[in-house]
Amino acid sequence: NMCNPILQAKLLNKAKTDLNVVVGLCVGHDSLFYKYSEALTTTAVTKDRVLGHNPVAALYTADSYYSKLKKSEEE
Repeated sequence: NMCNPILQAKLLNKAKTDLNVVVGLCVGHDSLFYKYSEALTTTAVTKDRVLGHNPVAALYTADSYYSKLKKSEEE
C-alpha cells in the first residue's frame, strides 16, 4: 500500500529530520504518523470528503467556484 504512515515516519526518523510537515494524509493516518515520528510534526493540509480528497481545491478555486461563499460573508 502506498499510504503507509508508519513506514513514512520511520524513514524520516532514519533521516533524522528536525520537523515533519504532513500534507494530504487522512485523519487517522496522520495520527499514526504523529505516534511514530520522533521529530516535531505539524499538519499543513488534511484530506476531506467535501473536496473529494483534494485538500487544496478550495485554495485553487477560492476566486471562482467558492467566490459566492466569500460574497455572502462580506455582505
